[in-house]
Amino acid sequence: MQFLQHLIEFISAHYLLTTAFLVVLGLLLFTEGRKSGSAVSTQQATAMINRENAVVVDVRPKKDFAAGHIVDSINIPFDSLTTRLNELDKHKGKPLLLVCAAGQHAGGCAKQLKAAGHDKVARLSGGIGGWRADNLPLVK
Repeated sequence: MQFLQHLIEFISAHYLLTTAFLVVLGLLLFTEGRKSGSAVSTQQATAMINRENAVVVDVRPKKDFAAGHIVDSINIPFDSLTTRLNELDKHKGKPLLLVCAAGQHAGGCAKQLKAAGHDKVARLSGGIGGWRADNLPLVK
């Protein structure tokens, strides 16, 4: 309770500093969010795959990919993406859908792909776990 009281006192005494901090924080979050690609739901992902011919790039390790993956997805593990970016050059201009286990690696991979010239990059919200939770098909 005392912390909250001190925080309110600080904010009221330094409102310009607090406002500047919040603006910078908001811009930073906005910029980082745009770099990492938009997060799409499983429904949006299936629409991208079926209607827009999105290329599904699974960035999980090969062992996890072999245990079950989205039909026609390409496996490029996140730790080797930098050295294998050229494999995706033929798909420039097409939407890319990045899939990882739970969403923690796809954002970083999206940044790399955007820097390499891929402008339509999205990541599956919840990763392959979200796909499984929605009972969508996987192949081995």
